[in-house]
Amino acid sequence: MQEKEEHIEKNTEEQPVPTFEIGDLAVYPAHGVGRIEAIENRDVDGSIQSFYIMKILENDMVIMIPVQNVLSVGLRTILSKADIPKIYDIMQERDLPQDNQTWNRRYREYMEKIKTGSLYEVAGVFRDLYLLRVNKELSFGERKLFDTAQCLLVKELSIARQCEEKTILDEINSLFEPEFKKNEEESEAENKTPEDKSSISSADSKNDKDSQVHLSINRIQTK
Repeated sequence: MQEKEEHIEKNTEEQPVPTFEIGDLAVYPAHGVGRIEAIENRDVDGSIQSFYIMKILENDMVIMIPVQNVLSVGLRTILSKADIPKIYDIMQERDLPQDNQTWNRRYREYMEKIKTGSLYEVAGVFRDLYLLRVNKELSFGERKLFDTAQCLLVKELSIARQCEEKTILDEINSLFEPEFKKNEEESEAENKTPEDKSSISSADSKNDKDSQVHLSINRIQTK
């Protein structure tokens, strides 16, 4: 899985430097989708440089990005429709190696992935935290990471697919329903006391006896 995501990132890095016009949507790492509001020239240490003035859609934050530094800061175009299925494939991946890292180290790793600006990396972080959420209540730090990853995913996917964010969120949640159902069934089985199991067994036995009695009565009446 890691090799697959690294391969995708390598292909992304080989793409030409993206250019943007006023009104274009773009993605800024860790902040998400924004709109290019203006392209301005500023005097920086005696030299004139061009800047993209970008407003993040989620919170109206304004970011000034040097045009010449687009690649280094990770500003990129919106995910293409052709790449959308890859994001869903990552979220549905379940054959994952066991992670024995401490939470602090894993937290740093997740943050680094989110900061790359790659929606493939964000999808992997979201999947891992969602699966963790199935089995236990997330800590404060985990919830913040989860909410950040979810927000970045839902916003960009809804724009890429030109549909409502609720539609995307419902689809994403449905991907993890089997895990929730399985966890609920396992919890119910574990929580049954020996008395409960004995009661169920006794009830089954009583039902069997009742069935035999009714069968005998029917045979007598038939005769």
